[in-house]
Amino acid sequence: MKVRTRLTLLFTLVTAMLISFYGAAVYYSSKEARETSFYTELKSEAVAKANLFFQGALSEKEMHELYKNNTQTLSEVQVAIYDSGFHLVYHDDSKVDYVKENPAMLSKIFKSKQLFFFLDDLQVAGIVYSHNGKQYAITAAAYDQYGYNSINHLLTISIISFIIILLLIYLAGLFLSKKALSPAVKMVEQIQRINAGKLQLRLDESEEKGEFHELEKNFNQMLERLDHSFSTQKHFVSNISHELNTPLAAMTAELELALQKNYTPDEYQKIISNALTDVKNMSKLSGSLMDLAKASYDPAEISFSEIRIDEILMDSYAKTRKENPQYTISLNIDPEMDEQKLIQTGNPYLLLVAFNNLIDNACKYASDGTCLIDVAIVSNHLSVKFMNNGMPVSAQDQQSIFKPFYRAENSFNKKGYGIGLYLTQKIIDLHNARIVAFSHENTTTFHIIFDMYGV
Repeated sequence: MKVRTRLTLLFTLVTAMLISFYGAAVYYSSKEARETSFYTELKSEAVAKANLFFQGALSEKEMHELYKNNTQTLSEVQVAIYDSGFHLVYHDDSKVDYVKENPAMLSKIFKSKQLFFFLDDLQVAGIVYSHNGKQYAITAAAYDQYGYNSINHLLTISIISFIIILLLIYLAGLFLSKKALSPAVKMVEQIQRINAGKLQLRLDESEEKGEFHELEKNFNQMLERLDHSFSTQKHFVSNISHELNTPLAAMTAELELALQKNYTPDEYQKIISNALTDVKNMSKLSGSLMDLAKASYDPAEISFSEIRIDEILMDSYAKTRKENPQYTISLNIDPEMDEQKLIQTGNPYLLLVAFNNLIDNACKYASDGTCLIDVAIVSNHLSVKFMNNGMPVSAQDQQSIFKPFYRAENSFNKKGYGIGLYLTQKIIDLHNARIVAFSHENTTTFHIIFDMYGV
């Protein structure tokens, strides 16, 4: 069922319940009012006839004639008078006695002074009347034809009005829900035109602020992210293909050359050495891609635990020195720093990869192959700086240095793939930290700022 239909039916149902409650309240209050009003009328009629009878304004025969004449045109009240001994004193029509009074009923009237009750469709009022020091029980009974006709007419009008109102409300609900949901219909039509090849398309954002405006805005932001992600992926695949093709082409050329003629052992050694270098480069590139894939996981899928930053730095120092003995690495930790402040929440493997990349990058581009690591507390944050002396990074390169496969102007004579710093930034972001790069004179610094409470 469509939302429009469901909302309309729900709105109609709620309205029907409210109107039903209101109608029932009006009907039952009108019914109670009719009963109370007719009992009052019966009481007045009983007193009026008793006055006529006891004051002698009309004879008993004239009162009987008046009753018979009235019953031919309307529902006349039938009155009966009994004395305290339960003897009948007067009756409008004893042959057609509606109430059929008995001693128990009359005794109850004398005791309660006033009694109202139903007898089938008739309403009966019983009162005590005093005359010349004597008490009499008077009963008055009649069928409220006018009152019942009014109540039935009210019920009929209410039912017809209820049906008409519900129909009008349903039609109005359809119209209003269609108008209210028209932005959603428009959005669906625009969304249907968007596919993987048309991610540049956007939804038209309405000028009126509201839920649909927020939905359109957030959907367009999602499309922006998807478009950027697809573009990055295409760029990534293109660069990976190029980077893999270079060593593969070199290896193929070397091996084909080796097959063309016989070479001396030294020449074969050189060919094998060149091929091995290309294989190592491919292996290193493959390892970087694997690390990049891990850093791209959902943070909820990466295991985090309490780690010591100084221990990760020492492991990185040992690994880099083992692979590159020619590098000089100096680790300086503020001696006054509380060891507890070195504890962070993070993933040790990913942080080791990030620190390895920063140390290798600093040593590779340093004029003397030296990387200086400085660890301190700055403005209540854990600060780790990787510094080297060498050719500075230009302001333009600083803005793009963390982009994938980006190579600075002064880096083309060095081996690399433009993945390391991009991977490092993703890892630092996963740890809710920040990394910035800046150059001053001949010193280049990569500065990582950790929150004191980790991730």
